[in-house]
Amino acid sequence: MLAIRLPQSIEKRLEKLARRTGRTKTYYAREAILEHIADLEDLYLAEGALERIRSGRERTIPLKDAMKRHGLQR
Repeated sequence: MLAIRLPQSIEKRLEKLARRTGRTKTYYAREAILEHIADLEDLYLAEGALERIRSGRERTIPLKDAMKRHGLQR
C-alpha cells in the first residue's frame, strides 16, 4: 500500500483524466511510476557513482583500456 500527497493542481488533472477515461487514479499513478522508476534508479545510481569518483573512493579507467579488457579493441 502506498499513499502519496500531490499538489492540488496535479490531483485535479489526475481526477479529470481518470473521469474522462473511465480508469482509476491509482491506475495512472501506477503507470507513471512504472514508466519512470528505471530512469530514477539509473539517475540516483549514477549520482552515487559520480560522488564516489569525485571523492576518490572509486576510480575510473580509460575507454581504450575497458575496450581492450573486453576484447573490443581494434
